[in-house]
Amino acid sequence: KIIFLDIDGTFTVPLEKPTPLAVEAVRKARENGHKVLLCTGRNMPLISQDILEAGFDGVVASAGSHIEVEGEVILDSLLPEEGVQECMDILHRFGVYCRIEDPHGMYMDMEMEELVRKAVPNKNNSELIRMKKELETGIGIQPYAKYARQGAYKVCFICMDLQDIEKTKPLLEDRFNYVIHPYAPDAVSFNGELIRKGMDKGEGMERVCAYYGADLSDTVAFGDSMNDQQMLACAGTAVAMGNACGELKEIADKVCESVERDGVYHELKRMELI
Repeated sequence: KIIFLDIDGTFTVPLEKPTPLAVEAVRKARENGHKVLLCTGRNMPLISQDILEAGFDGVVASAGSHIEVEGEVILDSLLPEEGVQECMDILHRFGVYCRIEDPHGMYMDMEMEELVRKAVPNKNNSELIRMKKELETGIGIQPYAKYARQGAYKVCFICMDLQDIEKTKPLLEDRFNYVIHPYAPDAVSFNGELIRKGMDKGEGMERVCAYYGADLSDTVAFGDSMNDQQMLACAGTAVAMGNACGELKEIADKVCESVERDGVYHELKRMELI
């Protein structure tokens, strides 16, 4: 099998080290002849060494825009800067604020930082939980003024009214898929991502399968949030974490234990892959 693991809310609790059982799951699967890859929305600079040290055959990063397999970069696709600025101009026009991710890091609007700090994340929103922890710890995020403006992998966003996001769709949804992360009924902010069509995690899985000469039916994917939707839709076996949002559980073949209860390890064991 080729096993694809999301990071936040799947392989690790957001911004925490992988547990011994999570690491053991990766190592035992590889010892048994399976390939194991990360499949994450994070860009490469945000994947910490303690995660990589678990040992992987490759990484699908930036939600599918950057792929490394067996030490070889097989895809690195940036949205040209003209497109980045167009996205930002449109989002800002409707009161939606942004975070840009490029090969060097993440860069956030001041207004987005304020909203993230004030936000109370839904328990299933691992992306917002991670962003809050990043701001609290000072890890990773830089002010937008430091963005080099040489293209980016992805644009993330946050706003105070879902209708503000809807207003941007006629201008962008022909080129981007909108991912809205889970929110509570009393939420005061809403966050998500613009993911280029043809550059999502599912497409990343297809490219990895082509590299190995394998079929998608031989893949197993684990995820917890809405940016894992295409990944689970493409997988031969789709596994939603116990802490995943309801929409993801509905399309999954299996639901395992939560990330806090080492769901990846226990499900791989049940599947007799470890």
